Amino acid sequence: MASTYTTNTGIELIANGEQSGTWGNTTNTNLQIIDRLTNGVGTITLSGTTHTLTTTDGSLSDGQYRVLLLAGSPSGTNTITVAPNDQTKLFFVKNGSGQSAVFSQGSGANVTIPNGESAIIYCDGAGSGAAVVNISATFDLTTFLEASNNLSDVASASTARSNLGLAIGTNVLAYDANLQAFVTALTLPTSDGTNGQALVTNGSGTVSFGSAGIGTGKAIAMAIVFG
Repeated sequence: MASTYTTNTGIELIANGEQSGTWGNTTNTNLQIIDRLTNGVGTITLSGTTHTLTTTDGSLSDGQYRVLLLAGSPSGTNTITVAPNDQTKLFFVKNGSGQSAVFSQGSGANVTIPNGESAIIYCDGAGSGAAVVNISATFDLTTFLEASNNLSDVASASTARSNLGLAIGTNVLAYDANLQAFVTALTLPTSDGTNGQALVTNGSGTVSFGSAGIGTGKAIAMAIVFG
């Protein structure tokens, strides 16, 4: 009986008595395929608007990578056809190609991954009517942001404060327009002054520590005059 191949991966199954003296090469290729299937990260260079992602029986091929990094310079939205259409596939995809990528396997549903985004997708291998499904699109991420399940609520500031146990005026200072205007208008010092100094302004918006009021000489003169 001749050697056969696994349904979805292209791994060669050596029949009894086959490949005498060469089975080691086939086995090594099979192990490399398994490595791609489990941990393989492959860069898929796209060009134009179409690309075929193929799994070839008995040899290393791009369709065996678990993680696909889309790159290249496609001229527009690129349709990536997964072949053959009768193999089930699971891919982790990161699209950095500069264009949207559409994954297709047959006449069934496709998955579009915009540039700069990532997705976990699978191909159902249903032949001519095969479909591609975005698993990550079904992840329930909103539940973890609801007030009943978390300390924040991105849709409501007041609810977020309540969840955090914060009250304006008690735990958080209320907004003061006058204070904000004061801070905006003036340049304040960033370190303390010396003993006896006061905050003085130069009349142009800069506040610093310095002497203020009547100088020593003037104070003595006034004491002599007024007693």
